[in-house]
Amino acid sequence: MTSTSASPGLARFNALEEHAAYAALHEACTSATWAKRLLAARPYATADDLFAASDAAMAELTTADLDEAMAGHPPIGRPKEGDPTSAREQAGMAGAAEELKAEMLELNLAYQERFGHVFLICATGRTGEQMRDAVKERIGNSPEQEREIVRTELGKINRIRLARLVEED
Repeated sequence: MTSTSASPGLARFNALEEHAAYAALHEACTSATWAKRLLAARPYATADDLFAASDAAMAELTTADLDEAMAGHPPIGRPKEGDPTSAREQAGMAGAAEELKAEMLELNLAYQERFGHVFLICATGRTGEQMRDAVKERIGNSPEQEREIVRTELGKINRIRLARLVEED
C-alpha cells in the first residue's frame, strides 16, 4: 500500500472542505485529536505521507485519546449493525462456528472486565480462530503492555481505513 504520487482519491481528500475531511477522518478513527492532527497537515503529497502522519499522531495519543479511539470499535464478533466497515473487517468471525462465536463473546467480556475496554485487534484478514487465540494470549498482559499493543493495532486499522479513503477513484 505505498504510493509515490497523489492518487485521485488522495487529491479528492486534500480538496475536501475541513468539516467534510474531519468527518471522513472521524469515520476512520474516532479520536478527535488524531483527526485534527491529520487535518492540520493537509495537503498530503502521497498516501505514504498521510500514513506517516497517522502513525505520528497515533504515537502521541494520550490514554484519554486512545479510549476515545477504542470507543468507536465494536467487540470482535459483534460488528455494528448497518456498518459495512466493521462487518468487512470482522469477516473472519462471520462464518465462524457458533461455539467459537460464544467463546469469543466470553473472552471479550473477560478482556473488557480486566482492561476496561473492548479487545481491539486489526481483524482484517484474520480468522475467527486467530482472533480467539490473540485474545487468549493478550489477556495475560499488563495494562501497560496491552495499551501499547492497542495503540499498534489501532495504527494498523487506521492505515487500512485511510488507504480505502484515498485509493477510491
